[in-house]
Amino acid sequence: MDGETAELRLQKGRPESDDGRLPKELRVYDLLDRLEIGYERVDHAPATTMEVCRKIDEVLGATICKNLFLCNRQKTQYYLLMIPDWKKFKTKELSAQIGSARLSFADAEAMERYLDITPGSVSVMGLMNDTEGQVRLLVDEDVLKGAYLGCHPCVNTSSLRLRTQDVFARFVPYTGHGVTTVHLTGED
Repeated sequence: MDGETAELRLQKGRPESDDGRLPKELRVYDLLDRLEIGYERVDHAPATTMEVCRKIDEVLGATICKNLFLCNRQKTQYYLLMIPDWKKFKTKELSAQIGSARLSFADAEAMERYLDITPGSVSVMGLMNDTEGQVRLLVDEDVLKGAYLGCHPCVNTSSLRLRTQDVFARFVPYTGHGVTTVHLTGED
């Protein structure tokens, strides 16, 4: 499917067929269904650019986040940061709020080890795979203001629309993670 020309359509719940779906994607749908969290889904070509993401966002009608997988310099602490797509990430600003040494982007190997996600698919849904609590969830306060949240189901060929309240009051606690709310200005 060509992300530029394919018609994007919002569909309710899980796909009718599991054919061609990765197990990690299906595990997300299984967990959301088990938790009785309603969701809508858009299937699309790999979302690899912000332009493609914006087209998906229009269909989802939800707060779309940049999801950044970060670590400290020693690679002993890992963080999943969710910020609105319009904000700029400033390492110094975040480091001061969470009391961590200099932060950088974590490598793909750590991303797969802790979240079972590959680059381009980073999502809060990956926390379901972090059963040992190695990743700390950081959420910019503006993400929490939207009624709906858009995210990937651990793959970048589908996007979900979920109620923000369901994600942070039901899904995240189920995974055993807490939420650290941060305030990022997004300014230079």
